Order: sequence, then C-alpha cells, then structure tokens
Amino acid sequence: MTDAPPGDNGDLVPVSVRLGVVVPPEDPEDWTRPLTWLAAIGMLAAPLLTMAWFLVRPPTTTTALVPATFGAALVLAAGAALAGSTQIGRLRAFTGTLAAVLLAGVLTVAIGAAAAGERQLGSPSPTLAHALAASLAGLAGSVPAAAVNALVAGWRSRLARAAAAALVGAVVAAAILPRLFGG
Repeated sequence: MTDAPPGDNGDLVPVSVRLGVVVPPEDPEDWTRPLTWLAAIGMLAAPLLTMAWFLVRPPTTTTALVPATFGAALVLAAGAALAGSTQIGRLRAFTGTLAAVLLAGVLTVAIGAAAAGERQLGSPSPTLAHALAASLAGLAGSVPAAAVNALVAGWRSRLARAAAAALVGAVVAAAILPRLFGG
C-alpha cells in the first residue's frame, strides 16, 4: 500500500513529496555570482531612481513632461535589457527581459502611488502620473529590447548583448514617452 492521495497512482508525485520530505532545487540562486547581482540591479534600478526622484524633487504637474520621467523610462527599459542579457538561451533572454520590466514597472508605479500622499478626486497625482508614464514607456521599449536580447543571445560578450538590447529599448522608450503626455 502506498501513501499516495486517493485517486492518484503515485507515479506523478515525486518520492520525496510522498514521503513528506521536500528536496531543494539542485542549483538554487546564488547571490555570490556577479550575474545575479547584475540582474537584480537591472530590475531595481528604475524603482530606486524613481524613489530618489520623488524624495528629492517630485513632479508638481501632470501635464508637463520632465527630464526625470525620461530618465526613469530609459533606466527601466535598459535595466530590463541588462537583466535579460544575463540569461542563457534565446527564450530565457526574451522572457527574462519581459519579466524584469514587469517587476520594475509595478514597483515604479507602486512608488508613485505611495509618494502621491492623499487621494485626489478628479485628477491623478503628479507622482503617480509620471511613474505610470515612465513604466508604460519602459514597457514599450522593453518589448523590442527582449526581441533583440533573443536575437543576440548567442553572442559571446554579455556586455555587447546588454548594450544592443538596452540601446533599442531606450530609443523606443524615449520615442513613446512624449506621446503619453500628448506631445
């Protein structure tokens, strides 16, 4: 008799789980590796820049595009490209770039919402508007950057991979951002 759940023949459940022992993965993420730090920096650079911006001199209007919004959008796209370039293989480079930009974008918008202070009826908070615009432009730039990361995944130099994808992502993000402010 086996300890498998009712209706399960036990073949699909690993022995370690059936016996109540969970075995850790063979190669857990190692924070002593430089590529792990590069990926983390790529994902967190834009949210940290946005936080510093909102602490030092937050935007005061939702209608005017400020240079810091460009900076946040460009860093978001380039950081995602950097994170994706640390991956091995075309599919991992593509999905790594998109996963990094999604995390960074959500964190950037969350920081904009947290810096908004009181809730405003009828108009969005300037910090939230700029954080959202930077995140959307960074996301728009990261889609072609992910494609470039997938195409150059076979290149030997990770620096060249990251630079190519970051350049494409930053150019697209810079082109999209003024359109989000009606320009």
